[in-house]
Amino acid sequence: MGQARNAKPVVVAGGGIGGLACALALASKGFKVAVLEQAHAFGEIGAGIQLAPNAWSALDALRVGELVKRDAVFIERLLLMDGVSGETVIEIPLDERFRARYGNPYAVTHRADIHLALLDGCRARPELIDLRTETRVADFHIEANGVTVELGDGARISAAALVGADGWHSSVRERIVGDGEPPVSGHLCYRAVLKVEEMPPELRWPAATLWAGPNTHIVHYPLRGWKLFNLVATTVRESAGTGHNEEARPEEVLPLFAHNCEKPLSILRVPKSFRRWMLRFREPVENWTQGPVTLLGDAAHLMLQYFAQGAAMAMEDAIAVAAAAAETNGDFAAAFQRYQKLRLVRASRVQISSGLLGLLYHASGGARLVRNDLYQGRPAERYYEALDWIFTAPEYVRGFS
Repeated sequence: MGQARNAKPVVVAGGGIGGLACALALASKGFKVAVLEQAHAFGEIGAGIQLAPNAWSALDALRVGELVKRDAVFIERLLLMDGVSGETVIEIPLDERFRARYGNPYAVTHRADIHLALLDGCRARPELIDLRTETRVADFHIEANGVTVELGDGARISAAALVGADGWHSSVRERIVGDGEPPVSGHLCYRAVLKVEEMPPELRWPAATLWAGPNTHIVHYPLRGWKLFNLVATTVRESAGTGHNEEARPEEVLPLFAHNCEKPLSILRVPKSFRRWMLRFREPVENWTQGPVTLLGDAAHLMLQYFAQGAAMAMEDAIAVAAAAAETNGDFAAAFQRYQKLRLVRASRVQISSGLLGLLYHASGGARLVRNDLYQGRPAERYYEALDWIFTAPEYVRGFS
């Protein structure tokens, strides 16, 4: 490719899925980018991730979809089971009807596989993408012709623009929104990865399965070409601490889910150890942008995991940033206003909907019985119609090239 469209780079704070997707999308439009990751290496924490059709549309737009599909598992259905009674509440088939409707499948994979595919894509564009580790964005100063980015060691970078993809503890957000650390949600996750032979044979389902119980739920699905199973058990507690990726022993976990029936409990008894994660969240805000500085992904719209859309929203953000930058020919203040107009309502709706799904999953007493009665026996078309707004990728993603 010839000369970059911008003399000074666009600085992207954060080298996670959203930051790398942003760099790759901008580079595809001819923009020079510097990705600044504060860790000593580029990597992704976490295990399994669900990829709905809109996420695949984003990966395809970034030209890494085929690479991610190599180790993905294309599941056959989405299941919501009553964890107390064991009955099936919701079953959404992911067959040819589903793929034809949305133009892409539904699959599950490892977060690291997505991150590595994006990282490889960035490494293949060294003329436009500068990848730096052990570099933290501490502050920024907007100037007439761009922004000066101040690093943690006191060094400065003269940039055309700054994108804060630096997660829930975002220094860029603190300058733009100023709302401090996101609140603790009370939703506490215990995660483990099982070998397929450790999974109870009768539960090796080709499905993303959620066992819903009073103030708890348990999720499992296959990973890495059916070599592994991802397991996440979540409980809602008034006092659940603030820990992140800490070890938890089975004797801590099992009593919290004792009200569940035997099938989900048989899975929880397998791991010898879990990783404990306290979830955080934010309520939607009306603005993510200040001149040539904007926010992306969790830094903009941190959400609970119940819609399995966090990574998808970050990648959609990234594509919208690049599309807007190209349309304004590198006028990043104008581009970021356009990007925000494209993204804010959609991402905020997912934030709100994720919280509402949590209420549905964790229903107890009479509300649990009402939930089961409302959803049992619904035809696939009713579910598809309800999911069209989220699973259909926006035009700026589908038309990105």
